[in-house]
Amino acid sequence: MNTDSSIQTSETPVEGAAVLSHWGLIAVDGADAASFLHSQLTQDFALLGPAEARLAGLCSPKGRLMFSFVGWKESAERVLLALPREQLPAAQKRLSMFVLRAKAKLSDATATRQLLGLAGAAARDWLGERAPAAVWGRHADADTSIVRLPDAAGQPRYLWVQPADAGSAAEQALPALPLASWQWLEVQSGVPTILPATMEQFVPQMVNLEAVGGVSFKKGCYPGQEVVARSQYRGTLKRRGFLLRAGVPAEPGQEIFHSADPGQPAGLVANAAAVPAGRGEPAWDLFAELKLAAAEAGSLHLGSADGPPLTLLPLPYSLPTES
Repeated sequence: MNTDSSIQTSETPVEGAAVLSHWGLIAVDGADAASFLHSQLTQDFALLGPAEARLAGLCSPKGRLMFSFVGWKESAERVLLALPREQLPAAQKRLSMFVLRAKAKLSDATATRQLLGLAGAAARDWLGERAPAAVWGRHADADTSIVRLPDAAGQPRYLWVQPADAGSAAEQALPALPLASWQWLEVQSGVPTILPATMEQFVPQMVNLEAVGGVSFKKGCYPGQEVVARSQYRGTLKRRGFLLRAGVPAEPGQEIFHSADPGQPAGLVANAAAVPAGRGEPAWDLFAELKLAAAEAGSLHLGSADGPPLTLLPLPYSLPTES
């Protein structure tokens, strides 16, 4: 199957500032906040510095992703975790089950902060020296955190976090970006977000989490680590994350079928969003887990073997070469 890169290009930039009302924040407070998260998540929080953020997942004992986060240290004894708001109560409850004797307390901090997504050259230029150069870098300015997110659709992206009662300089300085357009950039980035429909469906490598900085293979134990490590070092991965385009709406959790094996699904949609207006014919873009063999030849279809056809798009990053 050929990858069609032509339909991904456009002269119409998707840029500005979007209010991320679909995201929330968990605060982890206490002397053991970072070490506790280090013992639970797929990334290294013990060595998390003030100029860094972390993409991370929380796995089941079977190594399946239950939640995904972007986390950073707001202070020596406070770590903030950003995640989809609809996942927040369940994630907070799950993590709280394992605090035990650790000096760490979890709370919902969504109401105390405003989260904005900044995208495009205008955002980069306006941020100036405050814009972290490296992906997952963080700049702290008074009460504001700026995290560099992976690029999407050729646009730089940043997470802007400020007190909820502060006036937003970013909103005043940059054009308003519709939330739906930001969500399309999230899909285009190829960074997986775990939602209720896809909980416990993917080992991290099946959605490229380690390829985008979400897994450390040098840290100590965490739930599901043995399965994640075995997937990395023993045997060949048979599934990966891919970008696709559909001519009809798609939803997380929808199955994908391949023409050569219509009797069983070849993959699962992880994230989906409508392509913004002005970028060609109406379409939806998907980040989905697929069998590697299904991406090589034949045709892919959404929902059923005779469902709407899907077109592969190029990922914005290279996957690790497997030995």
